[in-house]
Amino acid sequence: MSFADATQFWNERFDKEEFIFGKEPNEYLVEKANQYLKTGDKVLCIADGEGRNGVWLAKQGMQVVGFDASDIALAKAKQFAKDNQVEVEYVFSDTDSFIWHANTYDAVIGIFIQFADPAMRKRIFQKTYETLKPGGLFILQGYTPKQLEYKTGGPSLIEHLYTEELIRDLAQDFNILELHSYEKALSEGPRHTGMSAILGLVAQKPI
Repeated sequence: MSFADATQFWNERFDKEEFIFGKEPNEYLVEKANQYLKTGDKVLCIADGEGRNGVWLAKQGMQVVGFDASDIALAKAKQFAKDNQVEVEYVFSDTDSFIWHANTYDAVIGIFIQFADPAMRKRIFQKTYETLKPGGLFILQGYTPKQLEYKTGGPSLIEHLYTEELIRDLAQDFNILELHSYEKALSEGPRHTGMSAILGLVAQKPI
């Protein structure tokens, strides 16, 4: 899907009053950020959508950069940041056109970035590795194939879903601190509600 196609696809989804994934940050991100990140950390949010995660991180005193392929979502995210009296540097970009500066971030956040097909997913892991400072963390959450039974959110294409084996292989240059699959009821706006089959990863770029 080209950048223009991605923009059109996501703009159609985000073009409504409501926040389609809610305004609360992702639970896994909150738990891991509290465990591993600190005030002042420079953090990149991949495809931050309407800003629920980037704005929350900024409220914790982090320097946040976020990008998304939907300019409509970013307009909502910028307003959301303003409403919360925080600064987030938002860039209108997809994952391939974003400029991933080397050794720049203390953490990269990927929450339900499952628009990525296998080739793009591989590029995201490579770019994330490059853009992290040594010792920096990649915090990732996504759906596993079992999610196809629950149908409570996420992609319907199995090749866009995560298994532990797949993620372990993609993260082979990192030190994996945590990797586990689990099932949990989510309540993240109308798009992610109900029992869900998910996977969480915390991986560290070697120092």
